[in-house]
Amino acid sequence: MSSSSSLPAKPPPPPRPKTRGSYNCGRCGQPKKGHVCNLPSPAAADGGAAPPSPSPSSSGGDTRLRRALSFDEPSSPEKKPRPDHDGRTMELGGRAVPVDLVVEVLRRLGPRGVLDAAAVSRAWRDCADRVWRVAEELRLRPAAAGLLGALLPRCAALSRLVLHMESAVDATMLSCLAFSCSSLETLEITMADKAINNMTGEELSRLVSEKHSLSILKIGGCSNLGFLNLSSSSLNVLWLSDLCSLSESVISCPNMSELSLCFTQQSSECTDLVSLMDGLGRSCPNLRNLHISSIQLSNEAVSALEAANLRGLCMLSLILGSKMTDAAVASIVRSCASLELLDLSGSSISDSGVGMICKAFPHTLSRLLLALCPNITTCGIQAATAQLPLLQLMDCGMSLRSNLQNEKQGAYFGEINGRIRLCPKLPTLKKQPMRQKLIIKHDNLKKLSLWGCSAIDALYVKCPELIDLNLNTCTNLHPERLLLQCPNLKNVHAFGCQDMLIGAIKNQKLINRKNLMKQCVSTGV
Repeated sequence: MSSSSSLPAKPPPPPRPKTRGSYNCGRCGQPKKGHVCNLPSPAAADGGAAPPSPSPSSSGGDTRLRRALSFDEPSSPEKKPRPDHDGRTMELGGRAVPVDLVVEVLRRLGPRGVLDAAAVSRAWRDCADRVWRVAEELRLRPAAAGLLGALLPRCAALSRLVLHMESAVDATMLSCLAFSCSSLETLEITMADKAINNMTGEELSRLVSEKHSLSILKIGGCSNLGFLNLSSSSLNVLWLSDLCSLSESVISCPNMSELSLCFTQQSSECTDLVSLMDGLGRSCPNLRNLHISSIQLSNEAVSALEAANLRGLCMLSLILGSKMTDAAVASIVRSCASLELLDLSGSSISDSGVGMICKAFPHTLSRLLLALCPNITTCGIQAATAQLPLLQLMDCGMSLRSNLQNEKQGAYFGEINGRIRLCPKLPTLKKQPMRQKLIIKHDNLKKLSLWGCSAIDALYVKCPELIDLNLNTCTNLHPERLLLQCPNLKNVHAFGCQDMLIGAIKNQKLINRKNLMKQCVSTGV
């Protein structure tokens, strides 16, 4: 008696073993690249539970099921798989991974991580090379120029390069920069504590002339330049720091809008700033932001800047020039039409100079920095806050300072955000009278710095928009003579102040916060 029902069920064929990891299909054994498998998965043939979904190879009443979440699903005619850019894969953990996915992961690593990945195998090195070819920004801390020589030629699309040098900057490194990265637009070089910048003026001039796409250049430690002779039609921003005794200063950049030159404060520094200022108007007529820090700044140098006729200046910073007086302010007022920022910290201007500033820029000036100006009194500060309605930032640090016998020879150079750094050389300070009272009322002022104003013993500040107040080393300010009516005040810096003053500041901040909450509740905000 033969019947189909009595025949034993035919066991399912064993799955075909995989070869070469995951490069071949696990069902039919064919290569996966460009292959669509028509055989059912083993889990579907065994009847694994899953929501019903017809297989692409099903016909008639075939109701085989497949898993809802399958990491190796066959593609359907309606929805084709997303193709790779080049279709290549590499074996990673026993599975085939698209090369483009590995490249995308490497792009999220730092330069050191990409270099380590390139040392794994040839496939990883190829992926790393693809990362370097498409990199647009690179930040490195190279310990030697050899790393740059091996890496930069691979970065064909690099447009921004930031280097923090832990070794010397020499002609070899500059050659790497000159002959690599043809599309470089931004170059920043800062020096570590023990690193030395041996770049000469001739090498810097050659670098600028050969980089036709360079628009932003910032270099620190430029004490060995000797002379400055730059010519470029693409350079837009130039920052050079630690300059010393330039024998020649020529900057011919007609499209430059921002220039920052910081000279050392050594007694041997003897750069001729008069000729430098005189040439800026002819060679850089489109300057909008100018910052110069030098002990050689004088009235003659500022007068030469007036002759340059830079009427488009919006931000002017001339600091540490103790030889600048009110005559320099008069030159600035005549030459600049609409300044938004003016920084004359370290100068010898007086309240009369502050008055000229207030009359010249009442509708444009929003940031005024007059730190380390010993001839300015509380009258000049109060006049500035009363006559400059758009003022948002004001720094008067160490301008109201009492010369005490026990004060150090060096002084602290404060910053508007509360930090303090040591300034090794300051102008001769005029002795201020003790027990001065300062009253500041302003509707738009947001940041006020009075660091080191040890001559103040009473302070009244009524500024509804003030968010940052710097009172560092205001050693003679009495807690009972402090009144802060600033409901939005967030940061108060009181390093070196009396403990009772710090407690009074905390209490007044708490009172201002409660009053602000009551005001919000009453207005329905």
